[in-house]
Amino acid sequence: MHMATKINDLLLILNAFAPYPLQEEYDNSGLLTGDRESEVKRVLVCLDCTEEVISEAISLGCNVVIAHHPIIFKGLKSLTGKNYVEKTVILAIRHEIAIISCHTNLDNVLMGVNAKIAEKLGLQHTRILSPKENTLKKLTFFVPDSHLEVVSDAIHQAGAGQIGNYKDCAFMVEGTGSFIPNGAASPYSGAANVKSFEKEVRVEVILPVSSESSVLKALKHSHPYEEIAYYLHTLDNVNQEIGAGMVGELPDEMPVESFLDFLKVRMELKVIRHTKLVRNMVKKVALCGGSGSFLTSKALLAGADVFISADFKYHDFFDAEDKIIIADIGHYESEKYTIELLFDLISNNFSNFALHYSTRNTNPVNYY
Repeated sequence: MHMATKINDLLLILNAFAPYPLQEEYDNSGLLTGDRESEVKRVLVCLDCTEEVISEAISLGCNVVIAHHPIIFKGLKSLTGKNYVEKTVILAIRHEIAIISCHTNLDNVLMGVNAKIAEKLGLQHTRILSPKENTLKKLTFFVPDSHLEVVSDAIHQAGAGQIGNYKDCAFMVEGTGSFIPNGAASPYSGAANVKSFEKEVRVEVILPVSSESSVLKALKHSHPYEEIAYYLHTLDNVNQEIGAGMVGELPDEMPVESFLDFLKVRMELKVIRHTKLVRNMVKKVALCGGSGSFLTSKALLAGADVFISADFKYHDFFDAEDKIIIADIGHYESEKYTIELLFDLISNNFSNFALHYSTRNTNPVNYY
């Protein structure tokens, strides 16, 4: 007999894969409607949560909709049904349907939205195009040698010590700590009002800011000391696993016209808006799902032949400087495979409820 899955269980899995603290400041990812303690019956995965998608969820008996784009993006001052956002939210609440959004946090992780596009294009040697700063911290703490392994295992399991393809990374130095417990203390070793010396190990580890709470909790639960000496510092280092866009290489160089045909097939496109074909051959490809014009300079610095994204305005195309080909494939078109990403993530972690793809095409842009 399977235990019931709660909406909060879904949120925990989504947060483990694409931590919500990694979303941009302007974003509104997370649980938008519903009670996190409610039981999950059926789930519908979509790109955009519209009134039509909520109706689809109702017809399928789904009480949870997981969308990439948040339907509530700006503050709502009323719920009177005066626009599509309010109508969608009202319909969801009326039918007790929870709406979860996983937006820029899913854009910003290494295996997120952009990795899915890179997979569709068969890119190799991929990396984040614009890694983020100030998303890493260094934790330094002191622990008696007798508990080094226990504490180290605990903080590593909580998310510390991951550097690229290496895990459980730490720097350790042996030394001696001194302290005098007062009369109210309950020391691990030593006696009240007597100076004590303890052989300790100084441990330094790197952790993502999204894991700070869980790592500190693990440290405090596993450490034998009543008072733990530790320091936490924000690092200026860029985090190679967190950031915007992606760049990689095709397995084989392709003539530019052949690449554009290939792009149309792989991404199921009707049209590509692009700058002058200033490259005869394409090998290195930069990309960003959704609105990515802000990354053109990064694509240039990366030496990409083509930059694939969406929502370029007229003047944004001039930023190519005749040095790179900008290929605007459309916002919906660039992110539609995110549904597969979310579907696979949920199906790989839960098996006790039905999971559905939305069959509604929510692209508001049409081509004649």
